[in-house]
Amino acid sequence: MTLYLRGTSKVFTQVRACSRCLGVTTTSNVAYNKPTKALLIEPCQQKAFPLTRALRRELFTSPLAFASTTVNCPGFAESITEGDVRWEKAAGDSVEEDETVAEIETDKTSIPIPSPSAGVIEELLVEDGTTVTPGMPLFKINTDGAAAAPSQPKEEKAPPAPAVEAEVQKADSVTIPDKAPPPPPVPTKPMSTTPVSKVKVTPKAPSSAPEVKVVGSRTEHRVKMNRMRLRIAQRLKDSQNTAAMLTTFNEVDMTNIIALRNKYKEGFVKKHGVKLSFMSAFIKASAYALQELPVVNAVIDDAASEIVYRDHVDISVAVATPKGLVVPVLRNCEGMNYLNIEQELTNLATKARNNELTPEDMDGGTFTISNGGVFGSMFGTPIINPPQSAILGMHAINDRPVAVKGEVKIRPMMYIALTYDHRLVDGREAVTFLKKIKEGVEDPSIYLVAM
Repeated sequence: MTLYLRGTSKVFTQVRACSRCLGVTTTSNVAYNKPTKALLIEPCQQKAFPLTRALRRELFTSPLAFASTTVNCPGFAESITEGDVRWEKAAGDSVEEDETVAEIETDKTSIPIPSPSAGVIEELLVEDGTTVTPGMPLFKINTDGAAAAPSQPKEEKAPPAPAVEAEVQKADSVTIPDKAPPPPPVPTKPMSTTPVSKVKVTPKAPSSAPEVKVVGSRTEHRVKMNRMRLRIAQRLKDSQNTAAMLTTFNEVDMTNIIALRNKYKEGFVKKHGVKLSFMSAFIKASAYALQELPVVNAVIDDAASEIVYRDHVDISVAVATPKGLVVPVLRNCEGMNYLNIEQELTNLATKARNNELTPEDMDGGTFTISNGGVFGSMFGTPIINPPQSAILGMHAINDRPVAVKGEVKIRPMMYIALTYDHRLVDGREAVTFLKKIKEGVEDPSIYLVAM
């Protein structure tokens, strides 16, 4: 609270002297922008302090410069209108500047909400899981750190154990008999005079169902689906309902590309700072095949009943994250070499690990590559990522016997699958496209001679 005094420096000195005499240390109880005459003038009259004309001038106060700050929901991308709040902090928690207080889960990505400054969370204005829109208040933070953390309930102390002496006295008060109890009387007559042969035995009715012993837990629990998972489920089902999907297969001999990678991987890392992976070979081969067969890179505009041919090649790479499947996009792959592809892949992978992917990183895309081989998948049929017309599925590399020039040899082989929209792409184009990818991976030198 800042104190403003209308008067001279001499008057201010008199006010401070009166305050020290009266033990006044703060004016926090005084209403803002109101005269504080009752605080200083009247006590001074009661103690017969000489009051000058200047001292009778009124004092005014102003609020603190640092007060509670309300943090609102930030703006989203054009294609996103709302999201669900997931709190990382609770009311009363201390936070540092730029520390994440909450995350807003949208259809495409999670948006972190950082603290604008260091302080204490005073109040959460919305509950966890609430749907919010841009500009909606989320929480309040005390930037001067004056808010106190919520008090923890005190643990009730257990009552003291009874004294040992009381137990001993109780034991001493028990009377011990000095004589044994008399024996029970012996029965003189039999309990029953009916012969055993005349006793009727009632057979037990057989059980209708055998008893089943349950081993282990039989519980279950429910978890609300986050927005990203809901959006993925909706898009995949829409893809099945819209496209006439068909899958064709082929296999790739990875001998040459493995030898190329083993030959240059150490020098590649030392010179460029990124690793040389197999993904760059398949992305480059896919870009080459998409230029040779542009219909696979096209899409049907159902609203206008037209085919849209894209002159650029933007390849989406499917990445599995704990929150769901994301597909960041490598743009203009037709002009990239192995180095450019690896650098862009490393950049996108870093963003994905740090949860920094933006909707702009995943918008667009004319073709998708899904690498299930990193999880050991041997064979599969991927689903088209709408509004695209095809998707390439990569699988695990396994040693298999193959026929090479009339001889059986063990080679590292990979099955590849192409799922395409049969409404637009015919079987001839699909098979030729997949064969082009196979040739580009097995022999990258074809790019040099434009084969």
